[in-house]
Amino acid sequence: MTETSSTRSAAQEEQGASRTRLQRLMRHLPLIAPFLLWAVPCWVLLHTGQRWPLPVTLIGTALFVLGLAGMPLAMARGHGRRQQDRAAIVGDALLGGIWVLFTWSVLLGVLLRLVLTVAGVGDGQGRARIVTWTVLCTAAVLLAWGYAEARRVPRVRRLDVPLPRLGAGLDGTRVVLITDTHYGPLDRARWSARVCETVNSLEADLVCHTGDIADGTAERRRAQAAPLGTVRATRARVYVTGNHEYYSEAQGWVDLMDELGWEPLRNRHLLLERGGDTLVVAGVDDVTAESSGLAGHRAHLAGALQGADPDLPVLLLAHQPKFVDRAAAHGIDLQLSGHTHGGQIWPFHHLVRLDQPAVAGLSRHGARTLLYTSRGTGFWGPPFRVFAPSEITLLVLRSPERSTSP
Repeated sequence: MTETSSTRSAAQEEQGASRTRLQRLMRHLPLIAPFLLWAVPCWVLLHTGQRWPLPVTLIGTALFVLGLAGMPLAMARGHGRRQQDRAAIVGDALLGGIWVLFTWSVLLGVLLRLVLTVAGVGDGQGRARIVTWTVLCTAAVLLAWGYAEARRVPRVRRLDVPLPRLGAGLDGTRVVLITDTHYGPLDRARWSARVCETVNSLEADLVCHTGDIADGTAERRRAQAAPLGTVRATRARVYVTGNHEYYSEAQGWVDLMDELGWEPLRNRHLLLERGGDTLVVAGVDDVTAESSGLAGHRAHLAGALQGADPDLPVLLLAHQPKFVDRAAAHGIDLQLSGHTHGGQIWPFHHLVRLDQPAVAGLSRHGARTLLYTSRGTGFWGPPFRVFAPSEITLLVLRSPERSTSP
């Protein structure tokens, strides 16, 4: 064996060992993460030189221990087979609250303490207590604001999207995108009705829902989803499944959306015609559909485009942004997606980027394909949105052949 081959073999073995260690760490992450989420704030707020009276230290530590034990239990009872809404509300609130407290304990626990030390403010105990009260106040403000952001009707985000292959007759086509409504343990029937009123005010040609309608079965969340039946569009209302439908009897949601007058685009397409020009509107099941074991459910782009004229522009609905690799390979003009929630609670978007090619907004992939990723209309789990506002999106399609803007 040559020296070069030996070196390459040693490097490959080292890479293989690194991957094995990483895989081992990832397997233990579900056990490690909850402990860190609760242990780090407990340590920063109570045990880094504050010298609180003993009862304060004991009670505070006990509360963190109770949270560490109670959050997974509540999440399991709320989102597991029992589907207990009250437990889900408690578990979700604890998860959101401790994520915010963990984030700012880490940031302010290091940075603010350093600034105070450099500035010569107080002694060690004084600086430690300033950090504690600053972290607690920051977390309280962000959680109150984040709750209001999550529960309000989303603002409308308007965006012109140029599509080089779009015919002049389709210029100005108004596409409204809602996604990730996540009707769930907190009853949002009134919120749902107000969202639909906002959608109707936009006078859309096409209204799209790109999945994750709810957490729970169609039977359990019917009342919250019912206002979707009031949505109006001059051409069509179309829907594709998200990954959460496959946790909650996806076929039931497909059937309910059909009942409410929406057209489920399950690996199929329809044609939107205006002014003598045509747009192919296609949709695929979520990428998790095939692993769900549900007969007939899978993401099949070739099937969705079967019979469509390849010279026509294509608008594709796919729940997860990462489907864009397949879309670009097929020369799709525009893919609409959700799933990411824009991270929902800062700085979670950094973790989303490990799994998805885009977190929010318009991006280009390949020579032709544009991807629009919505931050979502509702919220999942924790009822908070911090630096990741929800949205109802109005996309106005633009043709390069248009002579004037409407």
